[in-house]
Formats: sequence, C-alpha cells, structure tokens
Amino acid sequence: MTAGNNGADTPENDDPFAYLYRSEGGEGGAGATGDGGTARQPGVPRTSYNQVRAVGERQYGGQQAPQQPAYGRPHANYAAPETLPGGEPPRSGRPPQGQEPRRSHKGLLIGAVAVVAVVCIGISVAMITNNKGDSTDDQAGKKEPTASDSVKPTDKPSDKPSDAPLPKDDAGSLKLQGGATTTKDLPGARSAGGTYVAGMNNQGASVTWTLDVPEPGAYKMWVGYNVPGEDENLTVTVNGKAQSRPVSMGNFANAEKGSWDRWTKTWARVDLDKKSGNTVMLSCEDGNKCDVNIDQIWLEKKL
Repeated sequence: MTAGNNGADTPENDDPFAYLYRSEGGEGGAGATGDGGTARQPGVPRTSYNQVRAVGERQYGGQQAPQQPAYGRPHANYAAPETLPGGEPPRSGRPPQGQEPRRSHKGLLIGAVAVVAVVCIGISVAMITNNKGDSTDDQAGKKEPTASDSVKPTDKPSDKPSDAPLPKDDAGSLKLQGGATTTKDLPGARSAGGTYVAGMNNQGASVTWTLDVPEPGAYKMWVGYNVPGEDENLTVTVNGKAQSRPVSMGNFANAEKGSWDRWTKTWARVDLDKKSGNTVMLSCEDGNKCDVNIDQIWLEKKL
C-alpha cells in the first residue's frame, strides 16, 4: 500500500488501520478528514494518514474513552489486586504503601517473656517488703524481757566460774601462831612495805589464811617464799583437814647455801568445799623442814 489512492473508495478498504486516523465525525465518508483536518473528496487520493492519536483517545459510540493516567500516578478507578477478595499481596519485599511490615514472632515472644519476668520480680519484691513489715510489726508488739521475766525460780545456777578476781594477800596480814612473826630484815620481799613472815622453823609455827571463792572446787594455791639455799617444805591443812602431801619449797632460785637473797614461788592443790569462810593453814609439823620465809599467798585458777 501507498499513501496514494489505490482505487479503494473508503479508507478502511485502502488501509486496514485507517480507522485509527479517522476524524471525530465518524467512520468515513464526508466526516473523514485528511491532512490538516479537511474533508476527503471522493476520487481524490489521500496524501497522508499521519494523524497520530494517543492510545485511548479514540471515541466509541460518541463517548470519549477514559484518559490514560500519567505514569506513576494511580487511576481513580484502579484497585490493587491484593485489595480484592482472593487477591494476593505484592511479591516484592517492600510492603505496600500504607501497610505496616510484619513483626517477627520471635521478637514478640522475647518481649512477652521480658514482661512476665518484670512482673514476677515486682511480685517478689512486694512479698519481701510485706514480710519485713510484718516482722517489724511483730517486734514492735513484743515486750522487752525484764530481769524478773528472764530469771525464773526454776533456773539453775551456771556451772561456769565467775570472772571475779581470786583472793590474794600478803602473808604478814594473815593469822600467825606458834612463833611465826613479821619482819623486814631481808630485802626483795614482794609484799607491801617489804614485810614478810619469819620464824616458821619453830615446831607448831603456822600461817592461817581465810578466803572466799566464787564456787567450791579444786584450786591452785601459790606461795611466795625464800630459803637459805636448801629445799624446805610445810604441811597444808584445808578447812581443818591436813593433806597427806606437804607443799614443796625447794631451792628453785638456786640460792647459795646460807643465802636468803633470792625469792621464788611454788604451788599446791587445795580442795575448797565451800564458797566462803575457807581456811588454809601452812604449818611446821613433825617431819617438815621449816627454815623458810613467806611473803605472799594467792589463788590462781580452778583445776
């Protein structure tokens, strides 16, 4: 086909696509136009069919076809397939406009666990606080025990010894008998004023000590003395009962024989059967070597 007249009486017979270029007046005949919009005359060849129309601008049955929306702008009558019943969501990883992306189920689970943990901690703290408050109220309601409440008639005395100091006395302040006497002739005595008891080498001479103790029992009794460089001893009588073993007063200070310049000490066990009014006597009896001076007597501890 050419742009000229090939003998066809209508544009449709001449050009199968001529209907795309018809004027707004109709399908053909006097209403058809050629170049420049002039009506085609019968027998006059068409010189040009170059009347390009945009797709969708053709009228059908006197009604204008809907305008094609500009690229990228949604048409007013357009509906996305996913919004229709049975429609599928877009396959792109990007969510449609106006829709929130799906949240991970794992994240939701972690969040729920965290909320439960916080609630449990809060409940635990509240319970502990309430328990402390109850205990405080209980203590506030309790009466402090008094001496009369804590000490009952049926309470037994403690077996533990008292912390009261044990007795200690200078020998010169004690009861002296049988020729025993006080003197200050020899230096070094540890008693007050240097006074000590001498004359114990007389048969029947004695020193008697009266004392109280926290409780009955066996005690260690110390005796301060000096000897003339030789071992000596005295009989011990406790509460009127003589002990079978004398108290040894050896030359523990290693004084030279005949010298009285060194003071030392020794100890003996005494069994005291009462708390007060106990008597302990040191005496020169038959079988004793009594050439000894005494400066002090004291108890150290219970055995």
